[in-house]
Amino acid sequence: MSACELCGKTVPLLNALVEGTQMQVCKNCAGFGQVLKTPISRAPVKKQTIEIVETVVEDSAKLIREAREKNGMTQKDFALKLTEKESLIQKIENGSLKPSLELARKLEKILKIKLVEIEKEEQESYEKNKSGPLTIGDLIKIKK
Repeated sequence: MSACELCGKTVPLLNALVEGTQMQVCKNCAGFGQVLKTPISRAPVKKQTIEIVETVVEDSAKLIREAREKNGMTQKDFALKLTEKESLIQKIENGSLKPSLELARKLEKILKIKLVEIEKEEQESYEKNKSGPLTIGDLIKIKK
């Protein structure tokens, strides 16, 4: 059930032509125009989707430096093994640059440490009913 476009009551609605405009109105307001169709229901269909997002851990700089030193590699040796520039390794270890997901996976393989974490985000979306035109309510995101 939705609200009548004329009086605002939350009751079952009818499609009616009121002064040349097609509106969804209650039985009381339908008398102001001509009823076009049978009552319609406008309950939105709620869809819940789970999105998996991969991110690089926050303390990656510290983990990378400790793992490299544990393996006895210098930054230069490590850069050659990764086929990356030494300056990139320095920036990552200083914390001024966060590695991309691709580079983080490369680092994980070589250093045998965990740098990429998987987060699940649940999103709820409302699917518009196929009947009737698009309304402002169909576009508004509902906060909880």
